[in-house]
Amino acid sequence: MSEIIKVGMADLKVCKAPDALTTLGLGSCVGIAIRDAAKGIGGLAHIMLPDSTAIKDNTNIPKFADTGIDELVRQLVAMGAGRTRLEAKIAGGAQMFAFSGKSTSANVGERNAEAVKKKLGELRIPILAEDTGKNFGRTVVYYPANGNFLIRAVGRDEYVI
Repeated sequence: MSEIIKVGMADLKVCKAPDALTTLGLGSCVGIAIRDAAKGIGGLAHIMLPDSTAIKDNTNIPKFADTGIDELVRQLVAMGAGRTRLEAKIAGGAQMFAFSGKSTSANVGERNAEAVKKKLGELRIPILAEDTGKNFGRTVVYYPANGNFLIRAVGRDEYVI
């Protein structure tokens, strides 16, 4: 019997198929789903901020794109995933509130999505699909067995990337 494992905000979890992972409330946050398709091992991180070095209290590793993705990959490999077989899908990074002006601190969602893409690029993990930006929050469910990343948003049809 499979289980759907909940991933909290600023959190990450890994599992083996047929289990799945879910996280709620991806507004400006980004959900990063990574798997090794050959082994059916996957993980999901719910990051809140792009860069741990910009914050004094940076001990929560999954909170940040730069440290959370590294930790997710570390846990996947420890569970038996092949480092060179990893592939990713990402969702979130919305601009939830309208701001006037061009404050760089205002659009955290865009900065989160950019930081996630940069980090995955550095680690040579291909992004197979993404649903980022826009102005609405998302809840996601990730199935490492087949790589389906189900996206749910209020008032919209659910879809898979």
